This record gives sequence, C-alpha cells and structure tokens, in this order.
Amino acid sequence: MDGRILAASHDGAYVIRMKGDVRVTLCTTIEEYFHTMFEDPEFTSVWVDLCDAEGIDSTTLGLLAKLAINVKEKYDFQPAIFSCQPGINRLLKSMGFQRLFELREEACASPKDIQELPQVTGSEVTVKAKVIEAHRVLMGLSEENQAKFKDLMMALERG
Repeated sequence: MDGRILAASHDGAYVIRMKGDVRVTLCTTIEEYFHTMFEDPEFTSVWVDLCDAEGIDSTTLGLLAKLAINVKEKYDFQPAIFSCQPGINRLLKSMGFQRLFELREEACASPKDIQELPQVTGSEVTVKAKVIEAHRVLMGLSEENQAKFKDLMMALERG
C-alpha cells in the first residue's frame, strides 16, 4: 500500500499516524505538518503512530529524528512513538530512536478526528535538500548511522 499520513490535534496535543509504505514522496507533507504543529501556540504534546506502517524509508526516519530533537530543544520532553510491528521496532532501535523518543511497542488510542493530510509536492531541489537534511540528522545519532549513510550522502551531495 502506498504511504499515507493522517493527523489529528486537540487542545495542542497532536497525533501523527503513518500508514503503508512511507517514502520520500511524503517528506514535504510531513515537514509542512511539523511546521504547522510548531506554530500552534497551544502545542503541548505529539505522538507518532506507526502501527499501520508497513515500511519507513531513511528520509522519513530522519524527519522523525528531527521532530524529536526539535521537541526536546523547544519543549523539553520526548515525544512518544507507537509501533506494533517487530520489524519497524528493530529498525527504530537500530537507528538509535530510543534516545530520542519514548518507544512504545503497543497501539495508541485512535483519536476520533484523525484525517488524512493532503499530499504536498515539492520541487526536485526542495525534496533533495530535505533528503540530505534528514540523512544528516540520522548520521548525527551514531557512528553506525554515519557508516550506513556515508555513501548515499556522498552521492546526493555530488548529484
């Protein structure tokens, strides 16, 4: 299934649900929503629900890492990330997400108001910049991540 992003908010509490195979094509949609969320003067919390995600690419992981880093810096708490898929849980832990998020290997409660976000397309230059930034964030999490993405970053920065 193609990836989809659904979201809901109530009184400054946000839930972001990723469904299907979440790839780079959704990076502009994801980042635009994060921007909207941080502009909310009532922002108090954010959960990321990955229970319906079948796959998450490294760009999406980088954007999620950036979200957690920004939340910690601006609001001094760790967001929660819910994941029911053993493969996704292993991926999150291998990327060092346990240092960024409160990892919960369970389903979160579904808000009634959750709705699909319209996909926002970005120019090739904009998307490439988001991909590079997301991977820099991932590489900053651990030496293992630096080794995993070194060749990709060299190719992206050359091209």
